[in-house]
Amino acid sequence: MAENCTRKLIVEICNAKNLMPKDGQGTASAYAIVDFDGQRRRTKTKFRDLNPVWDEKLEFLVHDIESMAAEMLEINLYNDKKMGKRSTFLGKVKLAGSVFVKAGEETLVYYPLEKRSVFSQIKGEIGVKVFYVDEEAPPAPAEPAAEQKAETAEEKPKEEEDKKEENVEEKKEEEEKPKEEPPKEEEKPNPPPAEASKSEDTTAAATPPPPPPEVENPPIAHKEEASSTKVVATKSKVETGKSSQLVINELELRSLSGDHNRIAYDLVDRMPFLYVRVVKAKRANKEPACPLHAKLVIGTHSIKTKSQIDKDWDQVFAFDKEGLNSSSLEVSVWAEEEKKEEQKEGDAATTATTVVVDNCLGAVSFDLQEVPKRVPPDSPLAPQWYSLESEKSPGNDVMVSVWVGTQADEAFQEAWQSDSGGLIPETRAKVYLSPKLWYLRLTVIQTQDLQLGSVSEPKVRSPELYVKAQLGAQLFKTSRTPVGSAWNEDLVFVAAEPFEPFLVVMVEDWSNGQLVGQAKIHVPSLERRTDDKTEPKSRWFNLVGAENKPYAGRIHVKACLEGGYHVLDEAAHVTSDVQAAAKQLAKPPIGLLDVGIRGASNLLPVKTKDGTRGTTDAYVVAKYGQKWIRTRTILDRFNPRWNEQYTWDVYDPCTVLTIGVFDNGRYKRDETGKPGRDLCIGKIRVRLSTLDTNKVYLNSYMLTVLLPNGAKKMGEIEIAVRFSCSSWLSLIQAYGTPLLPRMHYLRPLGPAQQDILRQTAMRIVTARLARSEPPLGQEVVQFMLDTDTHVWSMRKSKANWFRVVGCLSHAAILARWLDGIRTWAHPPTTILVHVLLIAVVMCPQLVLSTIFMYAFLILALRFRYRMRVPHNVDLRLSYVDAVGPDELDEEFDGLPTTRSPDTVRFRYDRLRALASRAQTLLGDVAAQGERLEALFNWKDPRATGIFVVVCLFASLLFYVVPFKVFVLGSGFYYIRHPRFRGDMPSAPLNFLRRLPSLSDQIM
Repeated sequence: MAENCTRKLIVEICNAKNLMPKDGQGTASAYAIVDFDGQRRRTKTKFRDLNPVWDEKLEFLVHDIESMAAEMLEINLYNDKKMGKRSTFLGKVKLAGSVFVKAGEETLVYYPLEKRSVFSQIKGEIGVKVFYVDEEAPPAPAEPAAEQKAETAEEKPKEEEDKKEENVEEKKEEEEKPKEEPPKEEEKPNPPPAEASKSEDTTAAATPPPPPPEVENPPIAHKEEASSTKVVATKSKVETGKSSQLVINELELRSLSGDHNRIAYDLVDRMPFLYVRVVKAKRANKEPACPLHAKLVIGTHSIKTKSQIDKDWDQVFAFDKEGLNSSSLEVSVWAEEEKKEEQKEGDAATTATTVVVDNCLGAVSFDLQEVPKRVPPDSPLAPQWYSLESEKSPGNDVMVSVWVGTQADEAFQEAWQSDSGGLIPETRAKVYLSPKLWYLRLTVIQTQDLQLGSVSEPKVRSPELYVKAQLGAQLFKTSRTPVGSAWNEDLVFVAAEPFEPFLVVMVEDWSNGQLVGQAKIHVPSLERRTDDKTEPKSRWFNLVGAENKPYAGRIHVKACLEGGYHVLDEAAHVTSDVQAAAKQLAKPPIGLLDVGIRGASNLLPVKTKDGTRGTTDAYVVAKYGQKWIRTRTILDRFNPRWNEQYTWDVYDPCTVLTIGVFDNGRYKRDETGKPGRDLCIGKIRVRLSTLDTNKVYLNSYMLTVLLPNGAKKMGEIEIAVRFSCSSWLSLIQAYGTPLLPRMHYLRPLGPAQQDILRQTAMRIVTARLARSEPPLGQEVVQFMLDTDTHVWSMRKSKANWFRVVGCLSHAAILARWLDGIRTWAHPPTTILVHVLLIAVVMCPQLVLSTIFMYAFLILALRFRYRMRVPHNVDLRLSYVDAVGPDELDEEFDGLPTTRSPDTVRFRYDRLRALASRAQTLLGDVAAQGERLEALFNWKDPRATGIFVVVCLFASLLFYVVPFKVFVLGSGFYYIRHPRFRGDMPSAPLNFLRRLPSLSDQIM
């Protein structure tokens, strides 16, 4: 941001809805007070209106553009005391500066009004638009003479002291006033900006200032909450505009310290690296000018810098100290000189050729035992001139700095790294961001004035039309309707920023398959909405037909970008982000997630090197939210150590962190110049809700990959995870809030439509990340996002079936326990149940309290047996070993299938056998429900008649017999001794089984 640019924050108070009546007469006279960065504005009062409409814009000056995201905007609603006994609080809204958007991107957002205390009676919501505008500041006036500077320097301390005294007096006056009483409203219009700026300048004069003019939205004096350094910084920037000092307030200091803590490498081991920075060289003899390069030799490593002519190299080299096999470092400088050589051809002919020869200008050696150590936040080590030792060309120097540091050094990211192949882009650590995704809703209403067919074509009596819309590679169409009918259908697309330029809407004739006409809608200029309170405006677009039809009719549509949804781009059960697309609906983070990727051990070789031995070039990819990280690639090691640490903001605790390990095959290209593919080594997931806050989990996890021949263990990965949360209250409140944004529940998308949009979003994210530099491979993104969760798998079907059986096993255990009591398998337990039944009948008020106390004691005793280590992928639960090779091969078969017809026929027959069991099970469940319906529909007159007589006698019995006696008698009858029990099924069960169902009516 340029220094001569000022920023204004515009807060448009639009309206409020369903306010709480506070004036004693069933209404309220509301006005709003807005506070931002030490400034206060207020709106007009809307008298006796529970749904007031203001439509007022309030302007605020942003003092510090960089720290705007840390500021808070507070809107308070009050009932005007002119219409009641006193000013009454109606609600408040707090917005973080991170949700402010640029002018042109603002939308009307309704925020629910919050309470000021637990006992406040608040309801309703307020509609607000918040955006900022960047303006060029007027040119600064000429600097005064030296005498005037001295005078102003003497006057400034006096002015500041006077202003501090005025602030103290204002604070005292405000403290004497009641806290709930806001200042009075002023009703005169705003002065022009020139007069406002002039009045601000006059306040700094030594003479008493004139009274300020009354304005419509005046700044209201209120209690100062900022520190003294904030006041000084504000005055120096706003009033004088001449100070060039850097004033940092307490909030900025805290943010800077927070950033420093984020990059601290406290979850990983410090890896020592030898850093060599080669800046430039100086020759004693500058003629002739030729390219120079430096050469570094340490043990088996030999690296050259770039060749430069009259330019600095300024390159940094980082050598893994554990991999060094030498105790000295040699830096030499070489000149690339051209020499002419004559070659004889035959007896007399000679040819002259130019040959580039490297001429050594000297070398300097460093003892690694005497190299200084540097650890951030120490300042960078300054390079020094060293004389090059050479007998042929003395007097040459080289500027070099050598130190021992760690991976936390700021020079590490851009340095040549010995363990990751140097400066290869595909092996460097990178951070990627997923594109911001929106839902684009197109509502097709109707068409008019269509010109169908041509003169030569026969006319169809009732042609049917449908509308087809295309955005990029997405194509959806409506149903068919006759000409003149309306569709009123919604087509939902996934749009990614930066948006595709146009949404193409086409009208086609289904009877002959011809295009009637098409229209283009500019996507970036579409309306953006955050809720369903405002409907997008409908528009008519002219349809353009073929070349001889510039006008083929028009179409009526509504189109908007839905910012109130979260676009799911990963499986719902492993989602890592639930934020809405609109920035205005963003919530502040509730914590931080720190992940330390330490290393891996015992990795298996996945490829061959030089055709002789196996090797693995491993790197790690982690995804949480929109942020993807990729570690550097450690080449040719089975026990790589990355020791890299990353941080994410956490907005919801019920989210999942995904970490995958891959083998890098893209940094090498084949004979045709195409990069290879990265191979998957394994993947783990960590659910944040299973982690204790502010605790470090340092564990090793098994890496397992599923192959067509079965599961294979590829090694282990060691990671450290810490979920930090400073506020327990916000963490507990998150469990009571909906998981997805509000629009998912107001206007939900269907399951089938949601699945289609999820697959579309996955493809968009995969394509965008593949276009990065260096690209994140398509196979990597698909493996991390689980794009194959919707594909049929016999293994997953079995796993899900046994998961259902496992959930129902607790009910089965209870049923077996009751059957054991019923059959007197353990007589003492049955006698105790008799006593418990009597206690329940005699004291029913203690039933619920006893149940919850029992649950409390059981859960409290199980606390010490809780999970200590986050779970990894469970091979037994995945049923990898319970399926055959053919079933695994079927899981890896794509769509359409590529297997032989005999294999496909065999799998189809197996699927039919499995589906027949499910078919039978569904029929049995449906039959039980149909028998109950038949009992009330007189389908079997005799059975229904018996049931009617039983109901009559039961009503008389329950009228005479107390309910406690009935419960006690029924309980004793159920758990009666086997001597009084028969072996055949009971009469009610026999009666239910004899009722008819609809099974006999199915063909």
